[in-house]
Amino acid sequence: MTPAQRDAVRDAARYLRNVRPIDPAEVAEYVTGPPDAADVRVVLRDIAAELAVVERADGTFVPVGDEPVAPLDGPVSALPPHFDQVIEGLLVDRFGDDWARGTSGDELRTTVRGLKEDYFRDRRVAYGPVAALGYAVYHLADYYAAGGYVLSTLADRGLLGRSLRVLDVGAGVGGPALGLFDLVGDDALVDYRALEPSPAAEVLAELLAETGRNVHWAIERTTAEAFEPDGPYDLVLFGNVLSELADPAGVVERYADAVADDGSLVLLAPADKRTATGLRAVERSVEAETGLGVYAPTLRLWPGARPAGRAWSFDVRSDLAVPETQRALDAAGGGTGEFVNVDVQFAYAVLRPDGRRRLEWTPDPRRYAKLADSEAHVTQRLDVAAVKLSHDLSDGGHPLYLVGDGSERVDHFAVLTRETELNAGLRTAAYGDGLSIERGLLLWNDDEGAYNLVVDEETLVDVVPAVEGVD
Repeated sequence: MTPAQRDAVRDAARYLRNVRPIDPAEVAEYVTGPPDAADVRVVLRDIAAELAVVERADGTFVPVGDEPVAPLDGPVSALPPHFDQVIEGLLVDRFGDDWARGTSGDELRTTVRGLKEDYFRDRRVAYGPVAALGYAVYHLADYYAAGGYVLSTLADRGLLGRSLRVLDVGAGVGGPALGLFDLVGDDALVDYRALEPSPAAEVLAELLAETGRNVHWAIERTTAEAFEPDGPYDLVLFGNVLSELADPAGVVERYADAVADDGSLVLLAPADKRTATGLRAVERSVEAETGLGVYAPTLRLWPGARPAGRAWSFDVRSDLAVPETQRALDAAGGGTGEFVNVDVQFAYAVLRPDGRRRLEWTPDPRRYAKLADSEAHVTQRLDVAAVKLSHDLSDGGHPLYLVGDGSERVDHFAVLTRETELNAGLRTAAYGDGLSIERGLLLWNDDEGAYNLVVDEETLVDVVPAVEGVD
């Protein structure tokens, strides 16, 4: 189609957008030629983000809806099979139908073992073509689930619109992005740009080709350091890439200005101690050096407060169904479970320029003690406002949970020594929920270098869900 014809399609679509659904066949009638309706549809898809229109199942285009995206209505149970089938197809193309067996299967299993060893030893990972496929087999499912869960925290508060411009920095094979696309649904308009210099980009392209008709995507084969952010973006995502950057805080801070005024910067990392605490260090640096504030989960409940401490904080969700590619690779290697990875455990941070918090709760200083002042309250019973920042960390003993209010200088753990109906909220609260703890006994744990807040029969615990707020 000529430039003049494309301009005519744009002009006709702009007019029809406010009148009735845009039918490519009708638009073709307005254009000299006339072009084929299929060619008009291609142009309309190219300019969909410009026009803020989405394509419906009947092939017409309508304005994108104003209502926000709804949060997840239940746990993520599995990676959608069509994504796993894409990975299997790539494996078959490269190795043949018996890709999980023989020499090719051995190569894949050795590659996955090497990826895990490099990661454990904190060595930089080189993603060649085989490594990219092994990574996709082993990690696509759990990263897909983590992406959906983290971005649903924005939908909880109606902060995820149906028209999104997204920048995915170090996208890898795209697990978190695929979770986003499924969360927002087919009637949302997503203008998605990925940065990925490695051969993982080739796997990502095949997966993106299977996304909905209203996901408009492009991949830049460049590094986070080399790219010049060109915002504003509604979402800037660093998914499981921080540990691979030489200066993660500096890189993320450079992207802060690319976040729209009502947008979000999303950091995601595996749950192990090195990457999870590394993410918190980046979060704190970005907060200090930019105008972004923490939306979730490590809230600053007290105005002007900023935390210190180790903050090994991560969420845990229910296991996924085993993808068929994992099942095949593991079974051909002896069925030991070494190549099955369906645990969903992740650390995350969401920061925003507008100061919004998932839990809009500022405690009353006349009632609650700041955790920053804990040294003055050791062996005393006191009332504390905090956020639940872990699942049960005990190993068969009393249930133990990391808590914080954003002012703490060292870690604080709430220990449930005797559960009652009036304090069971400590156990039942979700990760990221607020906790009003009345008459908790504060003790210093010299072995751990942390404070323990003992919750016993004298203690009352009220839960403040993260989508609500109280004075």
